[in-house]
Amino acid sequence: MQLCIFDLRRGQQEGQELDKILFFFPADLPFATQLSVIGLSEGLITFTRIFSPDAACEVIEAERHSHVFYEAESDIWMVMVVDKSKESKAACQVDALRKVLKEVHSLFVLFHGTMRSMLEKETSGGLIRSHLYPFITDYLSGKPLFYCSIPKAADFLTGRKLQLPSFHDCLMERGTVQMLTVGREAAIEVQSLVKVLECSAGTTSCYSLVLFQDLLVSTTLSPDDTISLFTYAVLRLTPHALSSGATSWSYLQRTNAGSQVPALSTITNSGSVSDNIYRSQNNCQVKRPLHHNRWFRGNDGFLASDIWGTDNGSQTSVTPIVYLQLTEERMYLCAYQHKSLTIILLVPVSSILNGEQGLSLVKQQVLENASLKMLMVEEKLSKGWGGENAYHVSGYRYLLVDDERVSRASPPAKVMTLAKESLLALSKLREEVNLEKKRAKCSNKLEICVRAKNGAWVIARTSRGKELYMVLEKASETLLYAADSVEKFSNRYCSGVFSLD
Repeated sequence: MQLCIFDLRRGQQEGQELDKILFFFPADLPFATQLSVIGLSEGLITFTRIFSPDAACEVIEAERHSHVFYEAESDIWMVMVVDKSKESKAACQVDALRKVLKEVHSLFVLFHGTMRSMLEKETSGGLIRSHLYPFITDYLSGKPLFYCSIPKAADFLTGRKLQLPSFHDCLMERGTVQMLTVGREAAIEVQSLVKVLECSAGTTSCYSLVLFQDLLVSTTLSPDDTISLFTYAVLRLTPHALSSGATSWSYLQRTNAGSQVPALSTITNSGSVSDNIYRSQNNCQVKRPLHHNRWFRGNDGFLASDIWGTDNGSQTSVTPIVYLQLTEERMYLCAYQHKSLTIILLVPVSSILNGEQGLSLVKQQVLENASLKMLMVEEKLSKGWGGENAYHVSGYRYLLVDDERVSRASPPAKVMTLAKESLLALSKLREEVNLEKKRAKCSNKLEICVRAKNGAWVIARTSRGKELYMVLEKASETLLYAADSVEKFSNRYCSGVFSLD
């Protein structure tokens, strides 16, 4: 696998071609090879724009490779080149690979702002490269490429080999949030808590995110910002992330200082790009928000990290600053945790006059005004929590995605019981649905039902922007029985949205 990021506005003069490279993995490839990959990608983008000016290519299937494209920002492209094999031809969904690229970009923008703004701030490109290389390296070495069905799965990188999304992940959806279903009484308590948090912050322009376990309970953010923060919280902030962090590993050499780029010789090579990385690193501190095992819970319940250093040499950790996507407004990220409850409060930097000192007063107000409510909310949610198999439906293995980018699926342990033939058939079916959605460009009703080689029924239905994918391995021989099973599921759990009436 090769992953590159390049800027079409740079390096257009002869002899300056290296300037367009912002990131390349693996970085130890010769620059001639890197330029060859980027040159081919640039040519494909230019060619396809002749026929589709508003939407250039998303994927090019060659005999030996698949080229997956994502225009992260205007003229800034992310491209993944995947070698084909007998296994990968059936395993990788193009849409899943594009969502990997999109997630990398959204997380980077969350902590560093847009790539274009960084290039405008420092035109040589050294600043953005010095941030992209450690950030994406931490991303690749820090989690499964997909929410794998095996608990505590291996990282992206096994030695030098990258584990791509496979057919095992076809009942999961990247780029969505997973919501916790709560009763009316608990919902009222959560709503009351959110209001108290806003009042405690002393500003009407603060935002909050409430999570229980690894599930979203409440958000006051836009959908894009919600997904970015939810993804980061599940990666690094929730109780599960903090407890499992010790099992994370990387083939990259680790350092004690969070601001240092790990083993630069491993992720860069000699030449213009690496020179810029070293120069920029000497002039500014590189923050690594995806670095492993750097978050901990303080005595007051607030989470802290040494990634961003300490305040004026004191023992107080600097609170991280994140960027909202639509407005690019800078916000302090304050995270509080009590048992299974995690609360993220975003406070505008412009509203805090004295930096960390002023922010500590806000945290104190939150503890004084909201501590009791946070205890009550955690208690109510825990009582109503059905455990890891809370959303299991006997006889069904399913994935439900709605138009608000919320997904719900069978528990991973239940998905693991499916036969390989069933998952392969569903993976191919999802590719067909994705192609059909792009052709139709609307939310028309769609139903596809396929009999897998092992006799299982694999079903996809779309309606009003919502999608339902299902595997029925113990269904009857008849299509009518399978269709009736889907109807029952739709009426009971989806308010009849997927019914054919």
